[in-house]
Amino acid sequence: MIHYSSCPLCDSKDTGLFIQTNDFFLTREPYSIFRCSNCGFTFTQDHPDESQAGNYYASEEYLSHNDSSGGVTGTLYRLARRIMLGRKRKIAEIACGITRGKILDIGSGTGHFLAEMKRSGWETIGVEISEKARQYSASVHGLDVIDPGLIQFIPSSSCDCITLWHTLEHFQHPFRYAEEIHRILKPEGICIIALPNCSSHDALHYRKFWAAWDVPRHLWHFSPSTMGFFADKAGFMVKAVKSLPPDVFYISILSEKYRRKSLHFVRGFLWGSWFYLISFFDRRKSSSLIYIIQKKA
Repeated sequence: MIHYSSCPLCDSKDTGLFIQTNDFFLTREPYSIFRCSNCGFTFTQDHPDESQAGNYYASEEYLSHNDSSGGVTGTLYRLARRIMLGRKRKIAEIACGITRGKILDIGSGTGHFLAEMKRSGWETIGVEISEKARQYSASVHGLDVIDPGLIQFIPSSSCDCITLWHTLEHFQHPFRYAEEIHRILKPEGICIIALPNCSSHDALHYRKFWAAWDVPRHLWHFSPSTMGFFADKAGFMVKAVKSLPPDVFYISILSEKYRRKSLHFVRGFLWGSWFYLISFFDRRKSSSLIYIIQKKA
């Protein structure tokens, strides 16, 4: 297990227990989430190291690595993904100011987003830790997807856009990836990072049952302020922050399921609708946020 004696973001020793939760998805093991009193960064304490982390993804229900999972949750996940593919493409094109270029998707899963970009004329490359997902991406979508260990061989200043759709929170060494992203991006290139928002309305409501804690798969729990701190420390500046609307429904339904409530789908949809509505008054309280970042001058 990895234990942090100081804040992984600002190095302050002033950290302590924020919330105690469980791996509701797979093992039900207890985990502690710590928060730094200095910078506000929130992180999973005593999580499995790299040699053991893969065991916590070993489930047919882990949807981003598996396209065949059934049930209501799986169906809802795929529906949201289908709805969002075109929107994600437009976000990338508007942020970059181009409709053709080279894009790298880190944590590309089964390749649906990259396939959408490829159909639109983009040159694509993916990075994915799951061998099964890499094989699926190649056989079904005809994509070039590599193991994370090979990211160092991607040429410097070669990509117009790099995307991480709910990926950064999983990395054992996020600053190492940030260095690679900085190296691979063209000087005017754009990086798009989607993350759960641990200061969202739904996180505050569900507390330990908030599905986006997703311990121990999620190691880092960002808010807009701590993401800004992370980006600055990694040599980037945040150009814009956008919401990712469908996530709140999926997260709320899962959270109700983890609470073992009856009619969790209905309850989650109703609560998700409420969180979606009130987040219009403060986007920074949305369940998931998209950060558009660029290299500092």
